[in-house]
Amino acid sequence: MSLRVPFALAVILATIAAVRPAAAEPAVAAAPAAGWQTLFNGKDLEGWNGDPKLWSVRDGVIHGETTPEHKANGNTFLIAEDLLLEDFELELSFRCNATNNSGIQYRSKHITEGNPKNAWVVRGYQHEIRNERKLPNVAGFIYDEGGKRGRICNVGEKAEWTAAGKQVTGQLIDAAGFEKLFRLDDWNDVRIVAEGNHIRHYLNGTLILDFTDDDAHALRQGILALQLHAGAPMWAEYRGIRVRPLPAGK
Repeated sequence: MSLRVPFALAVILATIAAVRPAAAEPAVAAAPAAGWQTLFNGKDLEGWNGDPKLWSVRDGVIHGETTPEHKANGNTFLIAEDLLLEDFELELSFRCNATNNSGIQYRSKHITEGNPKNAWVVRGYQHEIRNERKLPNVAGFIYDEGGKRGRICNVGEKAEWTAAGKQVTGQLIDAAGFEKLFRLDDWNDVRIVAEGNHIRHYLNGTLILDFTDDDAHALRQGILALQLHAGAPMWAEYRGIRVRPLPAGK
């Protein structure tokens, strides 16, 4: 059986439907983008290994903090378990205070031999994390954590490492540009791309470092970890951590 609606009534109903606000769509969590692996669930430190006195989850973000009561015995790290990075793209957001610095270790090694200062010592490439705007002591440079090269490549540099050491071949951003780009006392977005010997660091969508290592020093695979630096009390927070592999040899 079909129901017939009088023409006049149909016009009225159509008019009401046109002016009535559309019903809100139910909130649906976005599906992960193809190839990306989310490394932090926003609830706890499942999948991570670090000093429980120093690392926790607060308000849905990873929170690392040292205090006069709970100091770091040497630089200490929160290590992503069961994850080996080779060629990859990593994204996350961070914020920290200004009394000390933190870092993102990648293609690094967990040091367990030789009597390390604590159970979470890591060495390798480090993306520096700081809450400063004035070059060169800012977030984003590559530091040789536990190694001998110190600052391998500074923010703003396009550079390569040769037998003679670092050779700067171009400039990506100047002091004024970085000061405008960095969000002091707020969240900043990091993107790290590592393909073979070629490494790029992005901050808030802008390329700030482009570095090519030589074969004698290049680290081609290793772990991911987050740092709390020894020394003055500090805190650092991380969220939105995700990674995806890239084709080898690009």
